[in-house]
Amino acid sequence: MRYMCLIYADEAGMPAQGSPEVETLMGEYYAYSEAVNKSGVFKGGDALLPTATATTVRVRDGKTMTTDGPFAETKEQLGGFYILDCKDLDEAIAWAAKIPDARRGSIEVRPLWEFPQT
Repeated sequence: MRYMCLIYADEAGMPAQGSPEVETLMGEYYAYSEAVNKSGVFKGGDALLPTATATTVRVRDGKTMTTDGPFAETKEQLGGFYILDCKDLDEAIAWAAKIPDARRGSIEVRPLWEFPQT
């Protein structure tokens, strides 16, 4: 079954670009990505730019409205995701626990809805 691991962390607490701390964190992400690739469970994933670059779209009464930024104020922002094909939820949780930002944020693990192929 495929699972999406949504990575949430406080953007304000992120190390500054170019700092030794961000280089260490990125090294940890490269190592994690290599491990899930080698294991065969990796099916996709990517990092997101900060929420300041987001646009929220709503359609109400046939009118499209856009708002800069995310839909809701939160303590932790969605920063990226992995899609993993695991035998069960326990395996997905084990991989999610190894995502570097699990130590400072949270990882939401959610099964993907598998639609029949047509």
